[in-house]
Amino acid sequence: MAKAKPTKTRTPKRPRVAPKSQAPLPGLEPAVTNGAAGNGAATSRAQLSSLIKSSRDIMRKDAGLNGDLDRLPQLSWIIFLKCFDDLEERRETEAVMAGETYKPVIPRGYRWRDWAADPDKGRTGPDLITFVNDELLPKLRELSGSDERQVITEVFRETFNRMLSGYLLRDVVNLMGGVNFNSSDDIHTLSHLYESMLKEMRDAAGDSGEFYTPRPVVRFIVDRTAPKLGEKVLDPAAGTGGFLVETYAYLEKQQKTAADRRALQTRTLYGVEKKPMPYLLGVMNMLLHGVEYPHLSEHNALSTNIRQIRDDERVDVVATNPPFGGEEERGILNNFPDGMRTAETAILFFQYVMALLKRPGGRCGIVLPNGFLFGNSVAAIVKKQLLTRFNLHTIVRLPNGAFSPYTSIPTNLLFFEACDVNALDNDQPCTREVWYYELPLPERRSSYSKTKPLQYEEFADCIAWWDNRIENEHAWKVPVEQLLVNECNLDMKNPNSKKDFEHLPPEQLVKIITAKELRILEIMGEIEHMLARKEE
Repeated sequence: MAKAKPTKTRTPKRPRVAPKSQAPLPGLEPAVTNGAAGNGAATSRAQLSSLIKSSRDIMRKDAGLNGDLDRLPQLSWIIFLKCFDDLEERRETEAVMAGETYKPVIPRGYRWRDWAADPDKGRTGPDLITFVNDELLPKLRELSGSDERQVITEVFRETFNRMLSGYLLRDVVNLMGGVNFNSSDDIHTLSHLYESMLKEMRDAAGDSGEFYTPRPVVRFIVDRTAPKLGEKVLDPAAGTGGFLVETYAYLEKQQKTAADRRALQTRTLYGVEKKPMPYLLGVMNMLLHGVEYPHLSEHNALSTNIRQIRDDERVDVVATNPPFGGEEERGILNNFPDGMRTAETAILFFQYVMALLKRPGGRCGIVLPNGFLFGNSVAAIVKKQLLTRFNLHTIVRLPNGAFSPYTSIPTNLLFFEACDVNALDNDQPCTREVWYYELPLPERRSSYSKTKPLQYEEFADCIAWWDNRIENEHAWKVPVEQLLVNECNLDMKNPNSKKDFEHLPPEQLVKIITAKELRILEIMGEIEHMLARKEE
């Protein structure tokens, strides 16, 4: 392969960054302070936007990158190293002021300041590519010792440099050197820009986009599960960390002491993600939103034997959107009891969540497809356990296209709490009744789309109804006895619906009929798939 030639690309002049303050961060001050307070010059949103755009434009010129699915992970690990070096510099300053010695997480020679910080004398061209590929990334993959080193090892275990030109890589590194991660303004702005890039990546991902959940859904689930400081919150299918980031923002408002902040940072938020790319993006997303110690683990949560979960491993809150429609390998199924094994990923995740909640009081908000509600066989057994051992108090039925255009499968939000089964009289089920709330589409809309997605404000009526429940056009309740005698079918239709199809415009009727036909075809496809598996 011919050597990459120097490019004529010129990067914009780096924003001037003021020297970092030597003052320690007292009491309740946030992890980063505003640039105006003397901890580094904040960069304007326009400047940061320009830095990101210029970086992406440069990466488009590199033959090793193909589309946003390559460019965003590449940019993420570069941002990660700059962000982490700024974090370590701040910790070093705090240690010096406290008369302590700070041991860096990333060894000398491999920190951003050692190889990337000098835009004029730093490594570049083939020398930079050789250093990154043969020294830097292998070193980061073999770190051991502290929990933070383990996180870095997991981040870079399957992270690779895909850029072929060391000159273009140098240009991107120089641009990212202009971001000040000790400025709360910079981090806040960059976190929003990063989320917009995640959304673009979702749009480009096609079938790979299963690890994204619409932010309004995430925010609603976190708000309704209402985590508290001191509780342990888990997302076992964390993807890019949306539920954990939203939970962090929710709990930040509850901080009152330095101890509260330490608890939130170090022993509150936990996540598991199976795939390397969303794992990297998730760690970066959490760092950018202020989580300095991301307890995000890269493995398959279903590799845990649910019969061997200890009490000290259980959690207070689970907020998640598990993958559905997929299948797990046979070895994973051995982690579930006989008679409870199925290839359907969503049902396995649901069993895992039920086994992991603290008893009593553990609570969960989870996204599930319609198929789970009316499913039989293993699904029916799982739902019977749900109704008898847990309090399934609410099912929110989302409108058509809530996850559009990434999936057309109708989805529901289930909210339940673990009961003290020993306190139940005469083997009564823990659930007494299930409340349903059917979220309506906005007026004159038959579905959502990429350009007109679901908005958080559309949950306002449901939130107002939540603590003062009465039956209405959108809400109804079903006694648990009715569900149990009906083979635990939770797919209950709204008896109070006032839809008047006779007076709908013809074009809207066509859309409704088409949607129903597509759903019928989808169900038939699922049945054919199930029959084919049985024949195997």
